[in-house]
Amino acid sequence: MKSTNSSVALYQLSCSQVKTYLVAALFIVGNIALPQLCHLIPQGGFIFLPIYFFTLVAAYKYGFTVGLTTAVLSPVVNSALFGMPAAAVLPIILIKSVTLAIAAALIAKKTNKVTVLTVALAVIAYQLIGSVAEWAMTGSIAKATQDIILGWPGCLLQIAGGYVVLRYLLKK
Repeated sequence: MKSTNSSVALYQLSCSQVKTYLVAALFIVGNIALPQLCHLIPQGGFIFLPIYFFTLVAAYKYGFTVGLTTAVLSPVVNSALFGMPAAAVLPIILIKSVTLAIAAALIAKKTNKVTVLTVALAVIAYQLIGSVAEWAMTGSIAKATQDIILGWPGCLLQIAGGYVVLRYLLKK
């Protein structure tokens, strides 16, 4: 189902459409390639948080099904192929990734527009909820806030880059 607002086109692809899985596969490939590039920089994964970027775009543009498929398969495939994220942190990465997909899809569906604020809300939501979950799981506030303290450039890139990519894609 397509929803439009002036030049903005948001989609809710269903589980029964082949297009859903083809689109998700493209975003999963993006979420595999981008972390590999970022990991060429020391601490690049921790600073740029690349595993979440295409999940944000996928969920915002194509809805829950594509977003959740991307959110779950991206970290699992990355971990299986490259050992990153490490198996020990995979559960919290999955929680954050799924939370991002849900937040982005929900915000897109409710607002039917892309603004820096709406994209920022999705990023803030997954960071806050994910940090609370990580704190509960690890008992460490330092580990729970690492994505915010060390990864703030990545959060800003997700917001700015996500906005730019979404505006470009949504005009198509």
